[in-house]
Amino acid sequence: MADLMKFVKDELVTKKDFPVFGAGDTITVYYEIKEGEKTRTQFFKGVVIQRRGSGTTETFTIRKMSGSVGVERIFPVNLPALQKIEINKKGAVRRARIFYFRELTGKKAKIKDKRR
Repeated sequence: MADLMKFVKDELVTKKDFPVFGAGDTITVYYEIKEGEKTRTQFFKGVVIQRRGSGTTETFTIRKMSGSVGVERIFPVNLPALQKIEINKKGAVRRARIFYFRELTGKKAKIKDKRR
């Protein structure tokens, strides 16, 4: 049974080459939206809160501020509608999951840039 699951994961799921990113990075995700028969590309730009799972079930959560309301979106890494991911800024954070970022407002919500 495990061999069958491994075969399906390796053969049927398409792998896309996305850049390496983690919690604290500011990224832009471009994905397709189908409205009736039309398809269009929409983007979601925000800070990566977490990356969880492994293999075909891996997901990442992005948070952005829309006006004064915080909006979070969870994207599966292997989502067929994902077109590309751009890294805008690398953030320097000490944790893999930055849930404390939800409560921060104003200047406290600023993430320092990672030194290269």
